[in-house]
This record gives sequence, C-alpha cells and structure tokens, in this order.
Amino acid sequence: MPRVTFSCPTALSLNPLVHLLPSLPPTMPYTSVPSLFWEPYILSGYRPPGLPWRYYLLSLLQVHNETVNVWSHLLAGVFVALRVVLFSVMRGGGLLGVRLSGPEGWGLGVDLSSLPLALYLFSSLTYLLCSAATHLLHSHSDSAHLSFYFLDSVGMAVYQYGCAMVLYFYSSTPTWQHSGVAEVFLPSAALLAWLSCASCCFSKLRYLCPYPLSRKLCQLVPTGLAYLLVFSPVAHRIANQLWGYTFALPLHCLQGMLFLLAAFFFFFPIPECCFPGRCDIIGHAHQIFHLLLCLSTLAQQEAVLEDFLSRRASLVKEHGEWYLLLAGVSFPLLVLLCSMTAIAMRTQAHTHLMLRRGRGGGEDDHEGGTGAHMRQMRMDE
Repeated sequence: MPRVTFSCPTALSLNPLVHLLPSLPPTMPYTSVPSLFWEPYILSGYRPPGLPWRYYLLSLLQVHNETVNVWSHLLAGVFVALRVVLFSVMRGGGLLGVRLSGPEGWGLGVDLSSLPLALYLFSSLTYLLCSAATHLLHSHSDSAHLSFYFLDSVGMAVYQYGCAMVLYFYSSTPTWQHSGVAEVFLPSAALLAWLSCASCCFSKLRYLCPYPLSRKLCQLVPTGLAYLLVFSPVAHRIANQLWGYTFALPLHCLQGMLFLLAAFFFFFPIPECCFPGRCDIIGHAHQIFHLLLCLSTLAQQEAVLEDFLSRRASLVKEHGEWYLLLAGVSFPLLVLLCSMTAIAMRTQAHTHLMLRRGRGGGEDDHEGGTGAHMRQMRMDE
C-alpha cells in the first residue's frame, strides 16, 4: 500500500514551500483499485485508496482523472460568490436580510423580496462545493466513496429546488402564475427534488461498473421531469415572446441549451468510448458535463439577477409576506429530508459493504470485475 511521505529539504531547493508538502503517490490503473471506483473507459489516473485524508486534500494539486472535475466546480463556486458580492455592493444590498444602504442611510434591514434569491445563491454554492468535495475525497475508501456521492446527490436536489423558487417568484409572468401548473409548482418541485436525490442515491448503491442502462435512467428520469417543471415559467415566456427589455430571457435560453448539452454528455460516455484510456486525465464526458453545467449555472445566475431587479419592488405585494416566508421555510425542510435520505442510504451502504466483505468480495477482490469491465468495453466497441 503506498504511503504519504514527506520529502527531505535540500540546500539546492529554491522554493521553501516544497518542503511543506508531502510527496504524493503516483496514480494507478483501474485494475489496482476497487471496482466500486471504476468509471467506464477510464483506464488510468485513479488515486490509491486507504491513505490518510491529508493525501486526498493535497491531491487537489495533483494531476489525476478527477482534477478537472474538482477545479471546474471550485472555480465556478468562486465566480458565483464574487458575482454575489459585486451585485450586492453595486445594487445596494438587500441579500440575506442585509441592506448596505437605504433611504435612511447605512444599516441593516429585512428584505423579503430577496429571500428566494438568497436561497438560490446558497443552493448554487451548495451543489458546487458538494460536487467538488465528492470528486476530491471519494477515493479514500469504498464507504467514503458512497457517502460523498450521496452528499453530491443532496447538493443537486437542493440546487433544483433553489432554481424552482427563483424561477417561480422572479421569472414567471402573471398569466403563468394563474395557471394550474403554478398552483402545484413549488410542492411538485420539492417532491421531484427529493425523488431525484433518492433515485440517484439508490442507483449509486445498486449498480456497479459496468453500468446498465437502468442506472442512467434511474438518475435522469426524475431529474429530467424536475427540469421540465422548473423550466416551465421560462418556457411560457419564450412561447409567448415576452422578451421584455432585459437580457434575462436570452440568458435563460442559453442556460437551457447548455443544460441539455450537459445532460447529453452525462448520459453518453463520449469521447472516451471511442478512445478508451486516451481521455483519462482530460477530455472525458464527465469533465465536459461539469464544464457545461458550470457555464449553465453562471448564465442562469445572470438571468435570475436581471429578473430579480425587475420584480423586486412588486414581489411582496403580488405574493404576500406569509407566502414568501412559507416558501423560505420549505427550503430547509427539503434540505433536512434529503439529508435524512442520504443518511439512510449510507446506513444501507454500510450493511451492503459488510455483506460483500463477508462473502469475500471486499476491496481487494478485483479480478472478476476486471474481466467484466473489459468485456463491456469490447461489446461497446
């Protein structure tokens, strides 16, 4: 088992920071790691399991098959946070109940009209940071692998509901708000967000590489239904050509196209299925999915900020304070429900892993899975 060792200082070294970092073990081929960690057509660049947590944190600075996945969402999270700060300063605050300036000068103030926006921005940072943490730390062990992917599912569900809230309150039209869809929109969005979390957790626990089609369907069907519902306020504006005088709707359209393109690369392992082993470090489908999802998030954020500015003054009058507060309370309840689901799945995963080890199918048993992995690639070729 590789070990993390600290390199000794030398007089010839010009950078003293080098001595503060451990020398990281090299990455490994898929045949040297548990089959639970395998991804289709990714043959190398895996980090060795079973090392101290410090190694996986420091692997942020190492080149491996998760490097692009980690950095793409970390950088996107930084851009989201900086954009929020810039928007708050330039537009007078009002986010998270903090008003930087107002008619009576500087001070604190409660602005219920910005509550959905604050929850949406929190959900954006949540899913980006949960995803980055998952791809950075999941290789520690089989238990950590499943636990972090359950966390990732919670982050995505929270982001789904955050999107639903801002599109409902800021991006919808009065005509759509009086439709039957609007009456059940937020409860249905919350239900589908939880269902997406539960189905993604279940598919991760149930299916191992080589993944059957049912795994992708289990992940995409609830998420796809949720997206169709969440995007319906914007789709109504597009269908009725209610473009307005801002760039919001073109940005919403751009976000929709980027999201659909990201879903394509999530579902189909292109281009690595055509070039197994050649896209391990950079260029495989999940990395493209991450980059497109980041661009989709940034485009949606700009569109939502534009819609917020146009609807902010009349929002409390249109929906009422109690409904805004009720929607705000539903958000942490969904977070709690998804978290409890992930914890329950983690308990099931622990039992499942203990049974596998009891049958002799633990972390060190790779041979049978290796043959299945290679047979799957030959069949797809």
